Amino acid sequence: MKRGTVDIITLGCSKNLVDSEKLMAQFRANGLKVRHDSEQVSAQTVIINTCGFIGDAQEESINMILECGELKKAGKIERLYVMGCLSQKYQKELMAEIPEVDGWYGKFDWDGILKEMGQEWNGEINNERLVTTPSHYAYLKIAEGCNRGCAYCAIPLMTGRYRSRCQEDILDEARKLVENGVREIQLIAQDLTYYGTDLVRKPTIAELVQRLSDIPGIEWLRLHYGYPNNFPMNLLPVMRERDNVCKYMDIALQHISDHVLKRMHRNITAQQTRELLVQIREEVPGIHLRTTLMVGFPGETDDDFRLLTEFVREQRFERMGAFAYSEVDGTYSALNYMDDVPDSLKQSRLSALMRLQQGISLDLNESKAGKVFRTVIDRKEGGYYVGRTEFDSPEVDPEMLIDATGTELNIGDFYDVKVIRAEEFDLYGTVVKS
Repeated sequence: MKRGTVDIITLGCSKNLVDSEKLMAQFRANGLKVRHDSEQVSAQTVIINTCGFIGDAQEESINMILECGELKKAGKIERLYVMGCLSQKYQKELMAEIPEVDGWYGKFDWDGILKEMGQEWNGEINNERLVTTPSHYAYLKIAEGCNRGCAYCAIPLMTGRYRSRCQEDILDEARKLVENGVREIQLIAQDLTYYGTDLVRKPTIAELVQRLSDIPGIEWLRLHYGYPNNFPMNLLPVMRERDNVCKYMDIALQHISDHVLKRMHRNITAQQTRELLVQIREEVPGIHLRTTLMVGFPGETDDDFRLLTEFVREQRFERMGAFAYSEVDGTYSALNYMDDVPDSLKQSRLSALMRLQQGISLDLNESKAGKVFRTVIDRKEGGYYVGRTEFDSPEVDPEMLIDATGTELNIGDFYDVKVIRAEEFDLYGTVVKS
């Protein structure tokens, strides 16, 4: 055990990661040595930042807490604290079940953790972080919470109502990231497109993206987690006209059956969804859309699923993920619907949907053969440099693999790369010499 050290373990989404990075900056300011997701937990204090979104994420978080609890009982760590979404929602239940944990904290009670450890919150570094991603890119969170009230989602129960950060704070944090070498920013929120509505009664995401794109040094600015209902159309010209705003939008649609959309409380129809997608593609030529779809929601029929597969076949999304419905305590669907789609049927529908997308992805990737794309290099792995185009977000989207034999590339730099071969979820390319 290393004295005066803290290991932080982050589970779940990139929004949690940003929270961990800001907490790490506070520990460093208090003179502690802090590590993130260490391969071997060996610090005096361990903090687990949990996820509570769906059943699998909850199980992963609980297993990690139990594993670290065993390390504490064995004397390999001294103190164990738990924070984040799972702790926010189930704190009383978890306290009774896992006594090895020294303190349970909600998603935003960072000050409480510091006080428990005899430290003080430093308000002068609110916008500073210890970036744990590769140094050339970082996530930038612009809001907390959500007002949408989707029937299946527990996020509002854990994070509360939507709260936009002020633009000046966001811009200040972005400038600090650039000063520390970040060249690509992934803009995130539970609902990016609602930004500003709680402050001035209308979305101001277009203005924010425009101001961020003016910051010297930001090569790419990518937008994550839009919402289709009341989509701010004035964002599209900014995406089209700003060279450093990636032609990429992550917008979770969840379903296309009006029957299911209504039960989900999505407040949008199939026709409105299709019209939105047409307008986005018309106003931002070449845009790559990433979406997430859900199968097995309570009441989903064979006809509902058929409509969903036809929709995927029709839209040919450049990027698509899907997951099976998992009941979460306290949500509207858990309280009011019977989880009546058998798990075996959920999994077969999920597999069928992803097989369909696999073929679409291969077709779209093969259409890029011979074309040249600006590519950032994330890492060297085996015999390849691994990079991404502006159409690819880290960890979830296809990567560009470049044979490293006889080639020297710099991690974090941008290169023009010609696609020479394509697979379902990866491209192979060669650097075009200028």
